[in-house]
Parts: sequence; C-alpha cells; structure tokens
Amino acid sequence: MARDNSKLLHGPLFFRSVPLDRRNAARRISAYIYGNILILSALIPVAPSHEDVGIAVVLGAAVSTFVAHVFAESVGQSVRQSGAPTAPEPWLDLRDSLPILSSAVLPCGILVAAAIGWLEPRTAQVLAEVAMLVRIGGITFVIRRLEGERPDRSTLLGALLLSCVATAVVAVKVILTH
Repeated sequence: MARDNSKLLHGPLFFRSVPLDRRNAARRISAYIYGNILILSALIPVAPSHEDVGIAVVLGAAVSTFVAHVFAESVGQSVRQSGAPTAPEPWLDLRDSLPILSSAVLPCGILVAAAIGWLEPRTAQVLAEVAMLVRIGGITFVIRRLEGERPDRSTLLGALLLSCVATAVVAVKVILTH
C-alpha cells in the first residue's frame, strides 16, 4: 500500500488511530534520547552572557546531529535491504529522526527568554539543562505507556535512574570533547 509522504511527516502527534509499531517507537525513542543528550552536551560548556546565550550552539548541535543521523540511518537501511530503498523509506527515516530536532525546541525557548531579558543568562542555561534531564527521564513514562502499563513508583524511580545515567554519559562526552 502506497503511503502519502505528507502523512508520513505530518501525522498526528498525540492521537493515532493505529498505535506506533515497536520498531518505529524504538527508533524514535532512541533519536529522542540521543538528541537530548547531545543538546545537553552542547549546553553545558556554553558560557552564557547577556550578548550570547548559546542559542546558535544548541541549534547547530540539533541540526548537524539530525542531518548526520538521517544520513547514517539511510546508509544503514540500504545495507539492511541490500539495495536502494523504496519510495516511503527515506521519509520514514526522516520522521523517526525528528525527535533529534525537537530536542532543541525547549532549551532554545528558555535561552530566548534570556536573550530578550526575561531571565538572567546563567539562570536560563541551568533551567535549559534541567529541562533536558527531565525530558530524558520522562521518556520512561512513554515507554511504560507503549508497554500498555500504567506509570507507578518504579516508573518514577526509572526516570531518576535514567536521568543519572544520562548525566554520566553527558559528563563523559563533555570531558572527552571539550
């Protein structure tokens, strides 16, 4: 069955008539975590000032990671299929990689608040970093929902643990690359 490219890229965000299959859900969750970790890694070394709050760094990290991820996924897909992908597959790779771009939206919004003077730059940076950790930990609630389970205390504990592991991963990345 041929799929409409517009539906592939602009399908519903919150409500679906058909649940997302596990493969696509796993790919999007992976891209979501990856994007959030790289955005957090880009935020930490920024020295915010009233003139520069780091928006360009965050956007640059998001866009470059997105492009690299889509490229890598397309090459990987061609290996999995041993040949050129069918028409909708590149669009599916693009859609599954969009969480990387979405990872930059909230921190950029917070940094814009600093750029226009609503927040002090350092406060905005800390808020953006905390927001990224909350986003990473919050994915446990999404995973729980995909498993058909209701969130409970273990979901919250998993969120805290995931945030701690993500912090360690980010620390290693920042130490090794900056």
